[in-house]
Order: sequence, then structure tokens, then C-alpha cells
Amino acid sequence: MNNDICLKKVLVKMKEKIQICFIFIILISSISYGQSVKKKPLIVITDLYHPYQDPGDNLDLINAFALPDVDLKAVILDITDSFRKEIADHPTLWKDPRGPREAGIIPVEQLNYIFNRQVKFGIGPIKGMKNEQDKMLDTPGFFQGVELFLNVLKNEPEPIEVLSFGSARIIAVAYNRNPELVKEKVKKIHLSGGTASQNYELGLDKGANMIPGGEWNVALDVFAFTRVLRSDLPIALYPCAGKDGGFVKSTNNTYWKLKDMSFVKDIAPQLQCYLDYSFGKKKQYDFLRAMDLGKPFSDSVQVQFEEFHVWESLIWIEATDRCLVKGAENNYKLIKKSELSKSDIILKSGLRNCKILEIRNDGRFVYDYTDEPSNFQIYYREDCQENEIALNQVIPELFKTYLPNDN
Repeated sequence: MNNDICLKKVLVKMKEKIQICFIFIILISSISYGQSVKKKPLIVITDLYHPYQDPGDNLDLINAFALPDVDLKAVILDITDSFRKEIADHPTLWKDPRGPREAGIIPVEQLNYIFNRQVKFGIGPIKGMKNEQDKMLDTPGFFQGVELFLNVLKNEPEPIEVLSFGSARIIAVAYNRNPELVKEKVKKIHLSGGTASQNYELGLDKGANMIPGGEWNVALDVFAFTRVLRSDLPIALYPCAGKDGGFVKSTNNTYWKLKDMSFVKDIAPQLQCYLDYSFGKKKQYDFLRAMDLGKPFSDSVQVQFEEFHVWESLIWIEATDRCLVKGAENNYKLIKKSELSKSDIILKSGLRNCKILEIRNDGRFVYDYTDEPSNFQIYYREDCQENEIALNQVIPELFKTYLPNDN
């Protein structure tokens, strides 16, 4: 009888311990789950085409779908009609003879397919603004990506960040149509574009010196760029060009060269298919099934590009609260700022408060750093060479971590 009583007591205590452990496991799981789904909502605006105009746009867009802490709300294609033609006829930019091409609907849908998503997308107005106040209400309905932009803002409970790779047309027109909503619901605009050149100093790139703003994204729609800069919106400015153009690194621009593309042989098979389709300018009808055809970049097949010109990576690093860290023997890491340790040596780069002192009608501007509050920030890197060395290490490794089947 005493043995039975003792056994019952033991069983009761065991049951209590199991219940406590079970509750503890639930709590830990809940915390872990909460951390895993905490993502930053973003809208991406990109001048993405197919066949490509700048293949970096296709590579860059993978980040929007693959980064685990990004909640991609929409992709809006910023297309300019001049570059849809067989030979581009833009009034100030290169008469690109490699057309025709169309808005990058295919690559967006391929990434939706690869990552098992249904991210909304739209196409913005394909003509330039007539003036800074233009609401472009006469734009055909198919090209009303501005309305998608505004609808996402309306439906988001909290302010959202916008990454703009292309002209500023969609942001400028949205602001003209509904300034109060844009001011209320846009937390920050990460704006890729412009020339970081004090006092309008002209440099070595004669072609850049001849176009408005000295830089491609500005010249796509000058009224859009100046409208956004003259607004009171919170803007993080990432100049593509420096004094000597868009293909020379400078302290305040984001250009760097990815010197070895062989890493794409080690990324996920579906992403290899995506890049092979893009880089190869393919036009097959089964553009989704083409994402399931194995690993096109085998040892015997060369990547279409040996090196790559890049402007977007530093924007993604900043917008997703990451930083470059230097380790022993010049090894570099890309980590979240929240995961920094005291021993980490951070590369001096990031956003600095600035004032825009003057904005010319051609899109050129004068800026200066400030310690005072400002709605403007500008990208800064202390050592351009080390910055590029670090990026050449960490960006290939980042793409190798993207596993579509896990999303």
C-alpha cells in the first residue's frame, strides 16, 4: 500500500514537471516564432526590363524576395517608353540599340514562382513628368503603378520604407496625388540616384557631364528627381555617381565592381535558372518551367559575365539594418547591427545626416553633412577600396545562403 502511495506521488510530480516543461517549450517556441516572422515591410521600385537593360537589376531583386527579414509588399516597375523600342530615342540618354525590351514582368513572376509568393506588382507611368507638380492622371490604366503604391500605403498599419532603383517618377507622382498619405505612411525613401559632386564640379566622365544631373536615374525624369528632393519627405540619398561619373568609386556614391561571378555556380539551382534566363536574354514561352531545369552553370558552362557593375548592394545593407564587419586576416562579414559584439570592427560606412543646400533644375545638388536634425541623409563610406574588397567577399556568400524551398 505504501508503495502504491509513493508511486502515485512520483507520478503526480512527474506530471507536474512534464506540464512545466511543456509550457516552457511553448513559450520558447512562441518567442522564436515571433522573432522569425518579424520582418520589415518594404516597397521596391525598380527599372527592371526583360531582356535586361542593366543585368544588375535582376540580380538585385533576388534580395527583395530572399532576405528572411524583408516583408516585400509590392514591386513597381519603373519603365521608360524610350527603352521599349528597338533603338531607344530618349532625348538625353544613350540611344540604346539593344531593344526591343519590355517591363520586367517575367523576372518578377519567376521570383514569385521560385519563392512560392504572390507579391503584387505594377507598372508606373512610362512617360516623363511634364513639370514638378504633374499628377499624371492621363496615364493609361495599365500603367497606374502609382495607385498600387498608394494602396499599399493605405493598407499598411505602420509607416513603410521604400527602395527606389530607377527614376523617382512613381514616388513624385504619388506625392503629388496624395501628399498627406505619403508623408504619413512613408517612413523613409532609400533613393538610388544623383551625383555626389560638390559645387557642381565636372569630372572625367564626359558622357555623364552631358546628361541632366550627371547620372542615369536623374536623367530618366529630372522633374521627378527635383520634386522629391524639394519635398519634405524623409530621404536617404544614395548617389550612383561621383564627380568622375557612375563607374568610379567615391566617398558618397554606391558603385563597386563584383570581380568574380563564378559564385553563381554555387547558389540554389532555381536561382541559377533565373539568372541564366536573364543573363542569356531568353524568350522561351515556358518561363516558369524554365526555373526547374537544374543547375545551368555547371563547371563546363561559363557565366555570361566575368565581372559585374553594382550600385544596389549598399542600399540593401543599410535598408535592412546590416553592416560590414572586419575580422582577422582581412576576413569580412555581413551581419545585422543588432547582432554586433564588442569585439567587432565595423567598417566606417552608412547614412549621415545632411542638408541639401541647393538644387539645380537639371538635378544637380549641393549637400553638406550636419549634426542637426534633417529629413535628408546621404550614404558615406570612409575607405572606398576596403568597402569594395569587403563586398566582394560578403555578397557572393550572401547569395549562397538563399534557399527558395525554405520560404
